[in-house]
Parts: sequence; C-alpha cells; structure tokens
Amino acid sequence: MRKILVAAVSLLILSSCGINKQTKELKVLGDCKYDLQSIDSLYIAGTPLKKIVNNNNIDISSAPAIAMGFLRKNIPLEGRVNLKIDNPTSKKAAINQFEYIVLLQKKELASGFVNQKVSVDAGQTVNVPVSLKTNIYDLVSGGNFEEILSLFNSERGNEEGLVTIKVKPILLIGNTQVKYPGYITIDKKISRSILL
Repeated sequence: MRKILVAAVSLLILSSCGINKQTKELKVLGDCKYDLQSIDSLYIAGTPLKKIVNNNNIDISSAPAIAMGFLRKNIPLEGRVNLKIDNPTSKKAAINQFEYIVLLQKKELASGFVNQKVSVDAGQTVNVPVSLKTNIYDLVSGGNFEEILSLFNSERGNEEGLVTIKVKPILLIGNTQVKYPGYITIDKKISRSILL
C-alpha cells in the first residue's frame, strides 16, 4: 500500500512540474512577436490560384470546378500560411497544440487545430507552416468571390486586404486539454505579392 501511495504522490509531483513548465513556456509565447510571412500553395476547388489569376486577369472559366462548387455549396480551399514567431525574451516559449482561425477582410476563411509542438528558444525565430483546408462557399457566396479575387489582380494598383490569424494555445494536463483564455491575434495587410 505504501508503494502505491509513493507512486501516486510521485506522479502528482511530476504532473505538477509538467504543468508549471507548460504554463511558463506559454506565458513567454504571449511575449513573442508574430508576423505573417506568406500564404502559398493556394488551391481553390483543386485549381491553383495562379491559374485563376493569370496575367493580371481573373479567369474563373479556367476552373470549372468552382462553378460546380457553387452548385454543390462546397468550394474547397487548400493552402499554407507561413507564420514567423520571434522570441525576444531570455526564456524558451513553447506550445504543444493550438486552435486557429484565419480571417480575410474580417470574414472567417478557415479554422482548425494543429497538433504539433512549436518551440522557440530565447532570442530565436522560427517559421511555422499552418495548413489550411476548408470550404469557402459561405465566404464567397453573395457576390464576395470577385471582391476577394480582386486582391490578386495587380492592375487594381496597390490594393491591400487584411488577413487576421487568431491562435488559441492549448495546455495538456494528462489527457485533458486546457485552452488558453483568449486568442493571440496577428493582423497583416497583404497584397498580391504575399499570396502569389
């Protein structure tokens, strides 16, 4: 009986140390600086965005799957957001998992979950690729499709759009997930150059 009690107390102490370490690393993550490096490998309904926006023209006819997507109310978007995290502090920052929301022009574009440890040593910078896979039908229905695609048309001048990434870190306590009370928000004005 005594051995079981000693083992249980040892596990509790180890678990407490793990929680304390995660909490400290998460707090440092809040002091880090974030930047959106690029958005790449973008596909709308299986068609590369570069094919839809070609020679400064928007050509939806090059992607017949988009028309079919409107009929089915399913227009898949796939891509990758490359997020830069800079840790200017003297302590390590890290998280094991996080939820994210990506907004374009303040409209939700995608949301998801990343089950990947992200660690940034003191004074270091890391790039974190976040994969996007979502149905953008609700975002582009109602006449928003041309408006959003116009961000990729360089003939429109230096028109910029606003991309917002919201990250909610998650602590792991045993098998239980404890979510950070708020979001870390990164806003970035983007132009055609960051997307194509």
